[in-house]
Amino acid sequence: MASKKVITVFGATGAQGGSVARAILESKKFAVRAVTRDVTRPNALELQRLGAEVVKGDLNDKVSVDSALKGAYGAFLVTNFWDALNKDKEVCQGKLVADSAKHLGLKHVVYSGLENVKRLTDGKLEVPHFDSKGEVEEYFWSIGIPMTSVRVAAYFENFLAAWQPVKASDGDYYTLAVPMGDVPMDGISVADIGAAVSSIFNSPEEFVGKAVGLSAEALTIQQYADVLSKVLGKEVRDAKITPEAFEKLGFPAAKEIANMCRFYEMKPDRDVKLTHQLNPKVKSFSQFISENQGAFKGM
Repeated sequence: MASKKVITVFGATGAQGGSVARAILESKKFAVRAVTRDVTRPNALELQRLGAEVVKGDLNDKVSVDSALKGAYGAFLVTNFWDALNKDKEVCQGKLVADSAKHLGLKHVVYSGLENVKRLTDGKLEVPHFDSKGEVEEYFWSIGIPMTSVRVAAYFENFLAAWQPVKASDGDYYTLAVPMGDVPMDGISVADIGAAVSSIFNSPEEFVGKAVGLSAEALTIQQYADVLSKVLGKEVRDAKITPEAFEKLGFPAAKEIANMCRFYEMKPDRDVKLTHQLNPKVKSFSQFISENQGAFKGM
């Protein structure tokens, strides 16, 4: 392990970081330094068992970030907007890692980024959890770090939680309330991101300086509903909710999600073909739902 180049993986005990850490370990090309706030968590101990060096780290602390990156060849960075619901905090975390990576001379950073929607739409749309990552992307490139941004499509996992079908009030069927109209929405399982990122680390000459949109497939909301109907044996329909109606649902992120869907309707670049090349085992929505039927037991 000592002879392999080290990739530092931030957020290694989370869904996306964990997927990346496991995939890099599996490829056996690089050593993994897994950074987590709590080294005693079951996920941290599991990564240690798989061969990762697990270190305690905090994205808000410069000394901690410098220590995590010291001697590393590359890094994978994912930040969590939803942790503090604070755009400025997420931007600060990203810039802290960028400055440290620059100072320490890292050769390849893969950042889990997204578009700066506010800038792209001249302020007409704001999607804070996109915009913050877009700002960080721009900063990485502006200070000359060899970086690849992976822009991940909507998680299939959302359909197990926030986007789970809801029983209709006027009949024996369920509805999906995602305000996309008839425009296909790209999606992917978070578990499939790791192998794609591992492939990107294996081909830096091809991907440094680029943004790569990851997507398993793009389906309309009715097509997502059709898959759910088929696999679960219950009728699911597109609720055909508009972004305007979705905004009025009143939960804290309603406007942000509505604006995200408005941006998705503009068809940002997510490359299904390239994603399948980077990870030939990437799951379709149908496969994903078949494997996660247990999440719908209450239906």
